[in-house]
Amino acid sequence: MHQEILLSTTPQIAETEALLHKQIADKLEIAPSRITRIRILKKSIDSRSYQVKININAEVYWDEEPTPTPMQSFPYKSVAQGHPVLVIGAGPAGLFAALKLIEHGHKPIILERGKDARSRKVDIATLNKNKGFDPESNYCFGEGGAGTFSDGKLYTRSKKKGYVQGILNIFHTHGAHENILYESHPHIGSDKLPIVIENISKTITNCGGEIHFNQKLTKILTENNCVTGCKTADGSVFKSNAILLATGHSAHDVYEMLHHQGILLEPKGFAMGVRVEHPQNLIDSIQYHCDDRGPYLPASTYNLVEQINDRGVYSFCMCPGGHIVPAGSSDNEIVVNGMSASMRNSPYANSGIVVEIRPEDIPAEFGEHGVLAGLKFQKYVESLALKNNGGLGKVAPAQRLGDFVKGKLSADLPSSSYLPGLISSPLHFWLPEIISNRLRDGFKKFDRKMRGFLTNEAIVVGVETRTSSAIRIPRDLITGQHPELEGLFPCGEGSGYSGGITSSAIDGENAAINVVNYLKSEQKNED
Repeated sequence: MHQEILLSTTPQIAETEALLHKQIADKLEIAPSRITRIRILKKSIDSRSYQVKININAEVYWDEEPTPTPMQSFPYKSVAQGHPVLVIGAGPAGLFAALKLIEHGHKPIILERGKDARSRKVDIATLNKNKGFDPESNYCFGEGGAGTFSDGKLYTRSKKKGYVQGILNIFHTHGAHENILYESHPHIGSDKLPIVIENISKTITNCGGEIHFNQKLTKILTENNCVTGCKTADGSVFKSNAILLATGHSAHDVYEMLHHQGILLEPKGFAMGVRVEHPQNLIDSIQYHCDDRGPYLPASTYNLVEQINDRGVYSFCMCPGGHIVPAGSSDNEIVVNGMSASMRNSPYANSGIVVEIRPEDIPAEFGEHGVLAGLKFQKYVESLALKNNGGLGKVAPAQRLGDFVKGKLSADLPSSSYLPGLISSPLHFWLPEIISNRLRDGFKKFDRKMRGFLTNEAIVVGVETRTSSAIRIPRDLITGQHPELEGLFPCGEGSGYSGGITSSAIDGENAAINVVNYLKSEQKNED
């Protein structure tokens, strides 16, 4: 027999197989020895009361041997002779678009400006030691995109649950732990995700697709308002009548190149602020209502949002048990982001705390840049962080959180996870007022929700600016194509229509389907 059950239990029972079997057996009024399999369908933490509970939805079998759950299979086949489609960028949008193209018999040719994941890992290690920066191989660029080495969180607010589960299945099939299939906030971790990404790339190339690293897009080739291919920095030309553009939101030079070519762009809202880092045990004590979370609970998270002067101030990409990392894409800026390894066992908790920026908020002096005004404002704030780091490479300006709110320079700084190092700096003074004033008031309100959040044990680190793109590459709602350039299909975070690994992967798949439909219509017209 088998039955689906709902269970609310303690963290210890949830993490101890024998105890979990006993509680489920008691609920079913059977002996534990009769249970042949427990398959967890969904698992989440409920910390609203002082006794933290784990909610589990499971399928339980007893008195019968369950049919083994087959591994998810996908209809990948050889596309070596298929119609070539250019995919610009090997982040989640580009890789999942390539897989979907293979399903439909088309040959993806991926052009990635950065290096493969293994080579990229070496460059990131050098960057973390503050001993050098490669503008084409870093936390932003390279195989797998920004998510590969900056956390690997798969949570999304997307309502397309079927699509979400399909994305998770592909990650699992390529090496991610099965817990991503049932955890309420799935997470792979920056120590595990590179291997998964390499396996996805192998699937693409084993099926006849191509991946070319160190190929930076410099021009979209067109004829009669239709794409014909593209050109890269080394002078190589790649031909196709369909280009799937998935370059990510940190490829600022791509936006400038498109603008220079006269390809329509649109301004959009984004957000900027700082990274805030607390001791993880402090966040645990607030969220779990205890002095020590013990061995059975994971590092706790938080999600905060307030409206301050008609603009959102909110937490972004919260990384429990994580690290702050240097996430800029050039030598002319300091940008920080967060990541966690799969075990989330660092003694620090960090999150972006950012302020909503609308196009009308951009200071007037940036108006001369037209549609690129938001991008230039973003880069200006990043350059301010560099000017205030003492000329010390990727050392980041920082301030104790309480001092930031009081408008006071910090005499010293606590230890931090940020490996290149920190320097005390008055962020409250040099950040633009539309950001600093709202952050100050936001921190005060956050402390009312999480007593103890506003403390000098915590630090603010500057600056967190890459929450999303300041520009949207428009596309038709039906065809997915750029409205003025036939055959160009923008997708992923760089298009301005998605955010995060899973959302971008879904967007990449949808863009690939739009490409397939476009090529079918083109074939019909030729016939």
